[in-house]
Amino acid sequence: AVLFGLPSYDIPPGVNQPAKLRLVLTLLLGTAALGRILEKTGLCSQITFGRYVRQGRKLGLDPKLFIQDLQFNEVPVRVYQPRATSDGPRRGILFFHGGGWVFGSLDTYEKVCRYLSRESDSVVVSVQYRLAPEHKYPAAYEDCLNASQHFLQHLQHYGVDPARVTVCGDSAGGNLAAAVSQTLAGRSDLPRLRAQILIYPGLQALDFNLPSYQQNRGVPLLFRERAAFFALLYLNGDALHMQEVLEGSHIPPDMRLKYRKWVSPDNIPEEFKVRGVKPLRPTDFIAEVYETVKRFCEPNLCPLLAEDSVVHQLPESFILTCEYDVLRDDGLFYKKRLEDNGVRVTWYHLEDGFHGIISLYDYCGFSFPSGKRGLDRVVNFLKSL
Repeated sequence: AVLFGLPSYDIPPGVNQPAKLRLVLTLLLGTAALGRILEKTGLCSQITFGRYVRQGRKLGLDPKLFIQDLQFNEVPVRVYQPRATSDGPRRGILFFHGGGWVFGSLDTYEKVCRYLSRESDSVVVSVQYRLAPEHKYPAAYEDCLNASQHFLQHLQHYGVDPARVTVCGDSAGGNLAAAVSQTLAGRSDLPRLRAQILIYPGLQALDFNLPSYQQNRGVPLLFRERAAFFALLYLNGDALHMQEVLEGSHIPPDMRLKYRKWVSPDNIPEEFKVRGVKPLRPTDFIAEVYETVKRFCEPNLCPLLAEDSVVHQLPESFILTCEYDVLRDDGLFYKKRLEDNGVRVTWYHLEDGFHGIISLYDYCGFSFPSGKRGLDRVVNFLKSL
């Protein structure tokens, strides 16, 4: 399955460490193939096996960090606090992990969170939100919001400066960070967020045929079909009507026209359209499909669709995008929306980056320098706050 599957995937020569990426892809394909076998035999589901393999090994003690597992409003969290004494309150970071709302855990992102806490001298709270398909939308969003509210109400206990709290997430975690940031923007009873950090976030499910989806549809680690699969699994707990969603039959013409000002190839700079982009013929709208996915138009699920009255209240933002990533254009859209609404944006684009590269900066003995470079840019942004 692995040997026959590899040729069908596209690893452009311009990506960072293409040979290493092919080895990582081989490992993931092997995991998926074995998971299917185990599911067929009734031993466990493919998703359960995938979560087990992705869990990673437990790390030992960190001499520079005090780490403890707690619960914030009944949501499991892991808190990372620098052991060194500080002249005053530290920055606080609420971190939401990626994994398509289906995979990922506190252990999976242990290295990333330790790195952020050590290098930026910040208190990091990593949130273990409930995963799909067992827990559908808005479970993950609600867990992240509840944990964030608890942390903001108890900052003094963790030695955190109320004026320097940031939400951060990658991929699906970037989606959750954007949604939580929008919700908290209008709250006067909690400290205002200092910033949001969105690392290759998925922010819309209206159009899976944008330039980045066409160009990178077969590039690991997130394929076009998998992006739609994960979104549907989070929304409904199943991937029914995935083909219709990929074709764009799930959104009414009037609604597509309404959101065209925010979700349109016209908003993508021309330099991002030079690699194999072609206009596609609109597909016929299917009302029955829309009825099953109409919550895709809710900003808590697709933050790109929030109204300007919300967007202009958002805090200073850092957005990281990767050239070889189907979600690249989501980040570019949001960058434009934020800037159009007067929000200060720091944008960093990894020209040789692919989806998931940040969490692979040091993966099973492989190092991806571009991922480390992106993570260091995040740290530098945090230090500037």
